[in-house]
Order: sequence, then structure tokens, then C-alpha cells
Amino acid sequence: MGLGLLIRVCFAAASLGTKPKAGAVRFAPTQTVEGSSSHVHFDEKLHDSVVMVSQEDGNFLVKVGFLKILHKYEISFVLPFVQRLGKNIACAPLSNLNLKVINIVPVSEGYSITCEYTAHKEGVLREEVVLCSETNDGASVKVVVQARVMGESLAPPAVPAPPGAGLGAGLIR
Repeated sequence: MGLGLLIRVCFAAASLGTKPKAGAVRFAPTQTVEGSSSHVHFDEKLHDSVVMVSQEDGNFLVKVGFLKILHKYEISFVLPFVQRLGKNIACAPLSNLNLKVINIVPVSEGYSITCEYTAHKEGVLREEVVLCSETNDGASVKVVVQARVMGESLAPPAVPAPPGAGLGAGLIR
């Protein structure tokens, strides 16, 4: 049994249906990941990427679209209210080097959560955090963030120019 909320990636909160839900993925303000030497520019085409939040067995799965390796991202999403947690929740003091909860705000729809995510290797990555109630001891919920991280090797290969293309013909991308 899953709760599926489709959320568009954008700078401003997007809304769907009668209940507004918000989600966003953007580059974090500073790019401090070692090995990242290129300048990062947020491409407006990322508006077509999707953040999807689903609930299963009382825990949440947040699926994030394609991200670039060795970049930091800020991921925002809204989780529905969980009765056993109450209104005030906090992140458990477990250390996760690649996913850090930086803000939790109670909203009318549930909890607005902002995380900082470091895309540290290629592939489909799953990082988890535990959110705990500040009023009900022992009440917690697990949130797994799943991201598809693309590395440099996944870029389209260079294609040789067709024969007879003339002087200056070389590789095109």
C-alpha cells in the first residue's frame, strides 16, 4: 500500500491537485566536494525531473531524478503528517556523511524537510535518515532518499563527423 505524490523539481514550490505538495532539488550554495573542479550551473531543464515521495510500512521513500556525481544538492520535500510522531520532529543523531537534514518545519500538509545531499559515486544510491518525535519517546520513522547519480562516463560518447564534412571536421558531441 503506497502513497504516491508526484512532485516537480523547481525553485519555487509546485502544487498538484487540491492539496499543495512541494519538492525541489537544486545545487547547494557551495560546491566543496573534493575532485569537483568544474563550475556548476543549474539548468532550467531540470524542471522536468521528478521527486516522488511514497510511504510503505510506515516509512518513506523519496526518489530523486538524475544527479551529477561529485556535486552537492539541496533536496526539499513534504512528508504527510504521522500521528505517532506528533507535530514536532527532529533528525536522529545518526551520522550520515552524504545526507544531512538541515531543516524540518511543521506545515499544514505534514512536515517540510530540507536535506543536503552529496552525490559521491555513480549508480542508484540509497541514503537513510531517521526522524524522531520530540514528544513521544521511541516514536520514529525512516526516510530513505534514493538518487540516480550519473558520472562522467555516462555522458554521450563523441561521434566522428560524417565523411566529406570538409575542413575542420572533427568530433562532435
